[in-house]
Formats: sequence, C-alpha cells, structure tokens
Amino acid sequence: MKLSFNLEDAGQVSIGAFALAVPISFSEEAWKLGETLPFSNLLMVFILSILFLGIFAYQSVFQGNIKYRVPVFLLRIAIAYTITAIVVGLVLFSLDKFPLFTDTLVAFKRLIVISMPASMGAIIVDSFDKE
Repeated sequence: MKLSFNLEDAGQVSIGAFALAVPISFSEEAWKLGETLPFSNLLMVFILSILFLGIFAYQSVFQGNIKYRVPVFLLRIAIAYTITAIVVGLVLFSLDKFPLFTDTLVAFKRLIVISMPASMGAIIVDSFDKE
C-alpha cells in the first residue's frame, strides 16, 4: 500500500474538484449564499465537508485500514481540501466572483460554500486509484 500523496494523486484531486466546482461556481445562488450565510452555518458546512471527506477516504481510499496510518489519512484529507480550495478559488477568480482584496469575507465564504461539493468530487476521483 502506498503511504504517499504524489503528483498523480494531486492531479486526480484537482480534476475531481474542478468537475464539480465549475458548474456550481457559475451559479448565482452559490455566490449569494456565500454572501448571506451566517458564520455558524458556514462553520457547519466546513465541518460537514471535512467529515464526509474523512468518511469517504476511510471507506474507499484507505478501505477501512488506517490503524497504523492515521497521520497519512489526516494529511490526505487536509491536502485534498486544500487543493480543492485552490481550484475553487481559481475558478471563482476567473469568473471575477472572488473578491479576495476588496471583500475578503465574502471571498472566503464563497470558497467554503463551493468547496463542500467540490471536495467530494475531488476525493471520489482520488479513490479511483486506491491506496
């Protein structure tokens, strides 16, 4: 079993994130939700994202075998979410809907809202090549 996260894995995560980030990023509903969602709900969306990433990675990528690989498991989730956030940020930026310097709070809220479904796409595509 592999214990690393390589360029192929990064590519798979990026493609999976992009596949779901693009259609959602074009949605005005997602932009508005990113503007209006209260912090507590935003936190819940983030926690749900990480939770479902973990569940899917545990069952599919690691096939329930993380006893001696907990750090690798946690690192894979963190890397998958980080790559997803970068992909979502780039897509939103290209659509001029990521006001990072003019309205940073809205930019990060949109990033979290759209990263939730995009992260699931990322981890699903990553699982095609199991550990």
